[in-house]
Amino acid sequence: MSSQPLDRGSRLSQERPAVVSREEWNAAHAAMLSREKAHTRARDALAAERRRMPWLEVDKSYAFEGPEGRVGLEDLFEGRRQLIVYRAFFEPGVFGWPEQACRGCSMVADQVAHLAHLNARDTTLAYVSRAPQNDIARLKTKNGWEIPWYSLTDEFDLDFGVDQWHGHNVFFRENGRIYRTYFINSRGDEAIGTTWSYLDMTPLGRQESWEDSPQGYPQTPPYKWWNWHDGYDAAAAPDQRWVEVSEAGEAAFRNRPEPTER
Repeated sequence: MSSQPLDRGSRLSQERPAVVSREEWNAAHAAMLSREKAHTRARDALAAERRRMPWLEVDKSYAFEGPEGRVGLEDLFEGRRQLIVYRAFFEPGVFGWPEQACRGCSMVADQVAHLAHLNARDTTLAYVSRAPQNDIARLKTKNGWEIPWYSLTDEFDLDFGVDQWHGHNVFFRENGRIYRTYFINSRGDEAIGTTWSYLDMTPLGRQESWEDSPQGYPQTPPYKWWNWHDGYDAAAAPDQRWVEVSEAGEAAFRNRPEPTER
């Protein structure tokens, strides 16, 4: 593969898309929108199947080094029921060490949405690497990352398929037991970073009433639980003013005319 820089002033080839009238563009967009909606519905159905995946009990103890010292896997949950653990490569032998983490893992870290929204849905995101804590703290400060980040000390990465390659493992905590519920790696990691992409990989999902989830799973009306990242209060009911605004917006969205397919 060429390492030459992209010439941004170069002309595209003659195979570039045609330039058309507004009417033709609208027709092409309507056709594409129909396919995009089908893709969204298929993604929702896939997430619903994921919520019905069997679980694997974690029957082995694991230890990590955190900012406050030695902790176990359960501590990474930070008291919540769901945990997503991303294996980031930042350690001796990785390109960029010790100044930088792996370029790909760093791009993933740069994409992470504000964690308060995940936390509000009983979900914790944590990163793990083999770098010592002082190096991890320095890297986080340099890049402005606020993700909880722990040092691996045992075979956790080997046991969960991330000793040689990056990936997200999902865990659920219930009645003192921990279960592995899902795993995403390789190109699947490309789409990760938004609050929604994280929640869609968890066993409880987005926890909204429109979702197809098993009976008894927690669900609340969509939009109502949203808040400013510094405004979440687990003990507080949704702000009535926001409930009214979100309901009005949802009604307007539902009642809008669908684009006419030509």
